[in-house]
Amino acid sequence: MALTRERLEQLIARSTDIVVATDRKGVVDYYNDGASQVLGYRPDEILGHFVAKLYPSLDEARRVMAAMRRPQFGGVGTASHFRTTFLSKAGEEIPVAISGTILHDDQGRENGTIGFAKDLREILQKDQLATLGEVAIGLSHEINNPLAVILNQAELLESDVDRLAGDGDCSVETERIDAIRRETARIAEIVERVGEMAAGDKYETVEYIGPARMVDLRPHTPGVHKPDPRLADAHILIVDDDLGIRKSLAELLSREGCHVETAGDGVEALAILDQHRIDVVLSDVVMPKMDGYELFMAIRERFPELPVLMMTAFHYDRDHIIKRSRVEGLEGVIFKKPVNPDRLREKLIETLAARRR
Repeated sequence: MALTRERLEQLIARSTDIVVATDRKGVVDYYNDGASQVLGYRPDEILGHFVAKLYPSLDEARRVMAAMRRPQFGGVGTASHFRTTFLSKAGEEIPVAISGTILHDDQGRENGTIGFAKDLREILQKDQLATLGEVAIGLSHEINNPLAVILNQAELLESDVDRLAGDGDCSVETERIDAIRRETARIAEIVERVGEMAAGDKYETVEYIGPARMVDLRPHTPGVHKPDPRLADAHILIVDDDLGIRKSLAELLSREGCHVETAGDGVEALAILDQHRIDVVLSDVVMPKMDGYELFMAIRERFPELPVLMMTAFHYDRDHIIKRSRVEGLEGVIFKKPVNPDRLREKLIETLAARRR
């Protein structure tokens, strides 16, 4: 079937690209559906207006017209894939590539212009993602190597600490090494997430400050772990002077559906217990102001039915805190290097079940 003039005009009118034509004075006399969809103006808001209304400035409109008169952009009288910017009705600057030509009448005089413009936003975003992907792959490689060295050195340092301590208590030093190991693992997870994003063409963002957003680099593992319903709505108080441990445990238990409160020492913990419902207290052994035994005894006196679990980073108990607490009725101890999530869930489920009986 021959392509008639009428059919050609219908195709141009319905094109998703921007098609704009002007008369010899630069007044818009054609504006298609694609232009309306991309730029937001209705035809009656553009037809009869000077074409510069579609540009961020008059100078930019003149730059495009000048390009059509130069040979380096496709030949005199044309411009091929010329990069410029349109301004939408909403005020958004839209990058486009224009292929346009100057129209002439039968006497060869300039009689107007027609231009076909391609919205480049999606193309530029994909190009940007491809570039970011290359950067991310290189970054992941360069970061993973020193991370492996840090982890290996942490293992060697821990062995040296144990050897030099002998029969002494090195729980504080061991906790610090655990913190290095834990935060290094977090960095490794972030690097892995960057690699996952680089392999795909999509990314998610989260709120940052005000209207600004940032890329969400938290590891996403849908379907890998399902919260245990036996922990749902349990109210847990985490007591530890290590902020990193408090945060990581709180995040772990929150994913299980628990309501989590945290305290940096025993004094703060007792204040929280006076104000909030708590089902289980998960406490560190060695803490300033009030150690695990002192906190356990205070809880026994003020909240005799409230179960307490103790965590320790080292099996050696110099002050016999765990031993003395067990004599007084403590049942649960979790040795953390760092805390094993499965062991923690198991112990909490067991403790909550015993309390409900």
